[in-house]
Amino acid sequence: MEQNQAEYFVIKAKENGVQVIGLTRGQHTKFHHTEKLDKGEVMIAQFTDFTSAVKIRGKAVVMTKFGEIHTEE
Repeated sequence: MEQNQAEYFVIKAKENGVQVIGLTRGQHTKFHHTEKLDKGEVMIAQFTDFTSAVKIRGKAVVMTKFGEIHTEE
């Protein structure tokens, strides 16, 4: 990937134990990385040549250039 040209997004945990799971790019999608966030913690991330998707478990706010998404409460 060229010098980090992908857009950034922000995940803010609204409870303890929110899981952020990175999924691989390619022919077979697999989990490749997991982070756990506690209430109030913020993670700034971006998609890469290796990461094509992110799955979030738990109550969180996801902020992108397109707006905010709140997980179900």
